[in-house]
Amino acid sequence: MISNKIWVDADACPNPVKDMLFRASERKSIQLVLVANQLIKVPISPLISMIRVSSGYDEADNYIVEQVKTGDLVITADIPLAADAIEKGALVLNPRGTVYTTENIKQTLTMRDFMEEMRSSGIHTGGPNSFSQADKHAFAQALDKWLAKVK
Repeated sequence: MISNKIWVDADACPNPVKDMLFRASERKSIQLVLVANQLIKVPISPLISMIRVSSGYDEADNYIVEQVKTGDLVITADIPLAADAIEKGALVLNPRGTVYTTENIKQTLTMRDFMEEMRSSGIHTGGPNSFSQADKHAFAQALDKWLAKVK
């Protein structure tokens, strides 16, 4: 069975992305589930829910992977979570609008692991750029593409 639920790795998800998802959920009558290890305020709606998991390492990721189904959309910047969700048949979109697929996830995971190795050896690699209007626009476009395909 194909599902069409949106799962959000919500701890680090930018507020503008969450706001877009709240509106899209209501507009398209799609279930939206935010998963985090802290409470996140969500609008009162039968379509929108917030699941609070314990604060252990990767608890939100593990919960999403257990629940996600083929056809669902997962919003995350976490590359290992993206790889696991893709393996279960979900589409994965990061908050900056990049779509992760079976074609690009292995290379993305390899690059992430390489950067992690560099950081652990003491090399300063810098962090991601701040969330920009261009990122917001790219996310909105990618989300709209997915929404156009469902229901």
